[in-house]
Amino acid sequence: MRLLPSLAALMRPHQWLKNAFVFAGLVFSESWSNGPLAWRVLQAFAAFCCLSSMVYILNDWLDRASDARHPVKRHRPLASGAVPPAVALMLAALLAAAGLAFAWGSKTLMVLLGIYVLLNLAYSWRLKQVPVVDVSIIASGFMLRLLAGTLAVGIPPSRWLLLAGLFVALFLGFSKRKAESFHDEAGQRAVLEHYPPALLDMFMAVTMTASLMTYGLFATSPEAQLQHGDRLVYSVPIVIFAMLRYAYQVHRGHGEDVSRDLLRDPWILLALVAWLGVFLGHRL
Repeated sequence: MRLLPSLAALMRPHQWLKNAFVFAGLVFSESWSNGPLAWRVLQAFAAFCCLSSMVYILNDWLDRASDARHPVKRHRPLASGAVPPAVALMLAALLAAAGLAFAWGSKTLMVLLGIYVLLNLAYSWRLKQVPVVDVSIIASGFMLRLLAGTLAVGIPPSRWLLLAGLFVALFLGFSKRKAESFHDEAGQRAVLEHYPPALLDMFMAVTMTASLMTYGLFATSPEAQLQHGDRLVYSVPIVIFAMLRYAYQVHRGHGEDVSRDLLRDPWILLALVAWLGVFLGHRL
């Protein structure tokens, strides 16, 4: 029983917020009243939660020796010795089995999950040391979630929605690297020596601009206008504000943990509520 809090921390359930990308297709297609379809999306979400936690555990297991020397990461369950390595591997195996059980019956979802696991294992093994490749893999994880909530459950994805999701994922990835650059040199990732501050600023600016452009094109596309009317157009200023606010927080040294930092800023939360109000306003 004493292990349970450490095992829960090892799974990093707060990171499951990233798996919300799975719901994008359901939300934008307004298909949440379709019970069987919504259930398939929930199963895809649960599968990604299980397998993303498994990946985090394997990553911590591989890095437990170096994490033990890190000023912050030494407090992680494996690095601190709170969870024995063998127990961590057993939990990872159970999560893998649970993830496959949730995905059972959908070949497309199984393939997407397999690609997700392989990319993340390659990331943990060596590719996290390769500039640009590291962030591209992070972004690929978000795109695979988006595809799992669309193609894998039978929702046709919008090309503009896919592009917007890709650029948002890249923006969040480079924002994470920018936030990590504020650490003391001893606590920084090795790959950050290849990311000069000006380069990260440029990458953030480019991906944020592309995100806003593609979201705007999605909001004004004929398919979106047909299904949502002008509601998405009215949401564009809210999205612009939220991304600018997030960039501001990143340049204050926040944003390393996307899931936590998105929930800590009251203005970003207010923007999320405002977006939902605009999107769902016709149903209230």
